[in-house]
Amino acid sequence: MTSRGRLGFTRLDGATPADPVAAPPIEGAELLDDEIASALVPVRDKRGHKGAFGKLLVLAGSLDYAGAALLVCRAAGRAGAGLVTLAVPETLQPLFAAKVVEATTMALPEDDVEEIDPEPSLARILDHEHDAIVVGPGLRPGLATAELVRELIDIGGQDQAPIVLDAEALRSLASIDAWWEGGRRPAVLTPHAGEFARLRAGAGRDPAEDGDLADDDAARAAAARDAAQTWGQVVVLKGAATVIASPDGELAVAPFENPALASGGTGDVLAGTIGSLLAQGLDPYAAARLGVYLHGLAGDQVRERFGDSGLLASDLPEGIALARKRLAAAEERRAAKGRLGFAPK
Repeated sequence: MTSRGRLGFTRLDGATPADPVAAPPIEGAELLDDEIASALVPVRDKRGHKGAFGKLLVLAGSLDYAGAALLVCRAAGRAGAGLVTLAVPETLQPLFAAKVVEATTMALPEDDVEEIDPEPSLARILDHEHDAIVVGPGLRPGLATAELVRELIDIGGQDQAPIVLDAEALRSLASIDAWWEGGRRPAVLTPHAGEFARLRAGAGRDPAEDGDLADDDAARAAAARDAAQTWGQVVVLKGAATVIASPDGELAVAPFENPALASGGTGDVLAGTIGSLLAQGLDPYAAARLGVYLHGLAGDQVRERFGDSGLLASDLPEGIALARKRLAAAEERRAAKGRLGFAPK
């Protein structure tokens, strides 16, 4: 059975999208597919070790939202990160240490119970060896969190580890005047439509000017591209037909419209996946495109089993690993054909 999406292409309802039969009606947009995504998959050195496959630092979770942190860490491991460290307020470390299995934990100093003390916490973060950071999922709202986010992005320059900003980190950004100005570290922002509107309002733009960001794909693409160019960072505008925009105007659209993904925690899985790929050395735009595509494939795989409802975020990480395996195998086959003198399909 096939379904025709709003973007004007046909795909299978299962885990493997069909080749698009028409270009998306969005000027200059790249429609992601298996061939594009497989070329982005990081090559694994057969003699590599855990330290060679990326060290990801995750700042996530609180007592009320412990699951968000656990989902980020699990997704990061399934997406290929060699080492994952979860940083949490020190009074919560025993709780999280008992829940995470593969990840390690790091205690962050507090100035109140569950309230991170920004300055000493930043010092501890900077002293920790990492290749990328994910910050935001499940963090406790408050001035201390906003201050830590501000200090993290203020440490700018392309030589700084890239960062994924999600959930509470995005809400914090919306409260920081002109946060995008100056030399900022490379970042991937992963807002849903509501968070995106809050960011635009915080930047002095009337969100109504962006149009319908729920159902108008052309409006979504135009708004994401404008935001990415204004802020100088990669923007992932989540939702059906997720849009990925780069600061230089490049635009990609994912071929997935899956209502089963409309459940709590699926965005945390995406943040962990993109963070993992950043830690493995992909640039922010490549990590965002591949992360979104793997997430979409995993969601379609679960939808094939359970239908349009009943998907749990914890169902996704294993599917991400399997989707990566399939894409990597496809890329190896194409490379082998090239070496043998055959043109890849």
